[in-house]
Amino acid sequence: MKCTKPMTTLLCAAQFCLAAMASAAPLSITLPPETAVFKPNALPGYPLAQQKCSTCHSADYINFQPPGMSLAQWTGEASKMQHVYGAPISDQDVNIIGAYLAVTYGSAHASDADVQAASTSATPVAKSDTMALLQSNSCLSCHAIDHKVVGPAYHDVAAKYANDPQALAKVSSSIQQGGTGKWGDVPMPPFTQLSPDDLKTLATFVLHQ
Repeated sequence: MKCTKPMTTLLCAAQFCLAAMASAAPLSITLPPETAVFKPNALPGYPLAQQKCSTCHSADYINFQPPGMSLAQWTGEASKMQHVYGAPISDQDVNIIGAYLAVTYGSAHASDADVQAASTSATPVAKSDTMALLQSNSCLSCHAIDHKVVGPAYHDVAAKYANDPQALAKVSSSIQQGGTGKWGDVPMPPFTQLSPDDLKTLATFVLHQ
């Protein structure tokens, strides 16, 4: 390109840049596959983090945080997820998850008194209250009764297993172990902390929709 009219050097350079941009080939970026997972730990916050944190983001988010964060700092991060971003976790969940993260990724130790206090603050959900189970385990963040959200509608799950004599066992297992591929590529996190009674309650509810 040649400047044929009087103009400043800056304007002429801008023309060259625009011409180069117009002729440049589209940039293609391929992201690496998602491989990050939450580090195993015996604390009750581990399955809770798998279940509730991975609903919204991968474990990479945890790995991006500064190393050596304290219990208060990790609990603050969990609280921010709840109050700022609307994560479906309770105040109790915040403390339990914060304790797990602080021990697994930060400077806290499982034997610390404040970690033990936060980790044992869980109270069991009433077995007879199905809606409480659905809400406390964030089931309704990914599922609805009659339409697809992130996962399939409960009505569609019930229809799929309508004539299967092993339906209750299969759905209970799917809830407990999680997985991907049955209803698309979006993974369902495992709910390993649920008791057999809770699993049966939730599976029975789903199959009756």
